[in-house]
Amino acid sequence: MKVTVVGAGAVGATCADNIARKQLCDELVIVDIKEGFAEGKAMDLMQTAQLEGFDTKITGSTNDYSKTAGTDVVVITSGIPRKPGMTREELIGINAGIVKGVSQNILQHSPDAIIIVISNPMDTMTYLALQSTGISKHKIIGMGGILDSARFRYNLSKALNCSPNDIQANVIGGHGDTTMIPLTRLATYMGLPVSHFADEATLAKVAADTMVGGATLTGLLGTSAWYAPGAAGAMLVQTILRNERRMVPCCVSLDGEYGQKDICLGVPVVVGRNGWEQIVDFSLTESEQAAFAKSADAVRNMNEVLSTLSL
Repeated sequence: MKVTVVGAGAVGATCADNIARKQLCDELVIVDIKEGFAEGKAMDLMQTAQLEGFDTKITGSTNDYSKTAGTDVVVITSGIPRKPGMTREELIGINAGIVKGVSQNILQHSPDAIIIVISNPMDTMTYLALQSTGISKHKIIGMGGILDSARFRYNLSKALNCSPNDIQANVIGGHGDTTMIPLTRLATYMGLPVSHFADEATLAKVAADTMVGGATLTGLLGTSAWYAPGAAGAMLVQTILRNERRMVPCCVSLDGEYGQKDICLGVPVVVGRNGWEQIVDFSLTESEQAAFAKSADAVRNMNEVLSTLSL
C-alpha cells in the first residue's frame, strides 16, 4: 500500500507520523511546495523508525508528483491555516487553487487514488475536488466530521467526568463554526443517552463549545490545531486501507440523501477499501433536519464563491 500526504505543515506532518507509527502502508510520500521542507520532514520521521518500531518507507518531495505514482490514498492538507479571527470561509480564494492543482497532479500519476480532503474550508474544498476531477464520488471524502465528532466526545467526557472512549457521539452538517450539528439526542455514554447524566443546559453548552472548537484552539495557539486533525486524517486512511467498513461522519457528495443535492456535506457513511460505500440515514427530527438544511444553505453559499474565481 502507498499513501501520499500533500502539505508538510503541522497537520500533514502529524498525519504522516500517525500513518507511519501504525504501519498503515508500505510507502509514504510527503509532498510540499517549499524547497526541501518535505524532504526534511521525511528524514526526521524516518529517524524515528527504529525508536518507534515501524518499517514504513517515508520519502519527501518538493512538488515532484512523479514520486507519488501508484498512490492508493492521498491526504490533502495543503493551503494556508487559519489565523485568529479568520473564518474557514475566508480561506476559499487562496486554498481553492491549491486543492484543485493538487488533486489533478495526484490523479495524473495515480488515477485510482482515493482523495481525503482536510484543507479548509473543507466542505467547499471537497466539492471542488469532486467537480474538478470527475472521478467517482465514492473516492472523494472530506475528513471534518470525524474531527468534529472527536471534539464533541471530548467535551461530553469533560461534562460527564468519564473517558472519551466510553462516549458515542456524532456531528453532521458543515465543518464550520456555525454549520456543524452536534447530535446530542443520539449521543450515548456506555449505551445510555447522555441526557441521563447531564441536564439540558449542560448539554447545550457542550454542543456550543464543540461548534467553536476549532476557533477556540486557533485563539489559543495562534494558528489551526494539528494533533487531532492529523490523527483524524490518519484514522480515515486506516479505515480505508484496512477495509474496516467503519461508520464515521464524513463530508461526501449528496444526491437526495438528507434532502440535499449537488453538495458535499457531513453525514454518517460506511467507509472501506473502495472509499465511502453507503450513506446511513439517522432519521433526523424536524428541528435537526431544519438545522441540516440551514447548514447546507450556508455551505452552498460558500460553494458559489468558486464560480467567481479564476481556477
